Amino acid sequence: MRTAYALLGLVWLLVIAAAAYGFNHNFSTSGDTATIINSKTLMATSTLTLTSSAFENNASIPARFTCDGDQVNPPLSISGVPAGAKSLALIMDDPDVPKQLLPTGVFNHWVLFNIPPQTTEIATGMTVGTIGANGSGKNQYTGPCPPTQYEPSEHRYIFNLYALDIELPLQVGATKTDVEKAMQGHVIAQTQLLGKYKKQ
Repeated sequence: MRTAYALLGLVWLLVIAAAAYGFNHNFSTSGDTATIINSKTLMATSTLTLTSSAFENNASIPARFTCDGDQVNPPLSISGVPAGAKSLALIMDDPDVPKQLLPTGVFNHWVLFNIPPQTTEIATGMTVGTIGANGSGKNQYTGPCPPTQYEPSEHRYIFNLYALDIELPLQVGATKTDVEKAMQGHVIAQTQLLGKYKKQ
């Protein structure tokens, strides 16, 4: 009789253990799946895009938009701004500056911030939002103008677009450093457009 009770107790222990394992396993799987779904959802909503009708990504920027032309900014199109964005910021850099000319190797050509999130276009020669100071200390766009006496003779120009969850507490003439510092912890999406130019 005691043996029968012992066997019965052992069976119940096995049933309980199996049920507990099944519950924990399903919970873990469910949690992992939720995490994957959430990650995919976040990736799917990160559709911020920056393009130009004047040049393709990673292609040459037409001379009109450089020091060989009219020194006006190229037309830019913005799409896929996240619903939670309160403002946009745009920073254009040349990362190929000879160290002999600039120790950092990066020159800033254009700074715009507090761009309304509903903005879909920045037209040629136009500005939106608040303009900041470029690497020359001027509140304006400065076109590509790579010096011919240094290598590389063709430089890259990176237009970085940021979607932010705040408006930046900055005024006209804020520097790239000011903008980047104020943006910390507030970037909810980012994209870039790359252009190239070799002085004529």
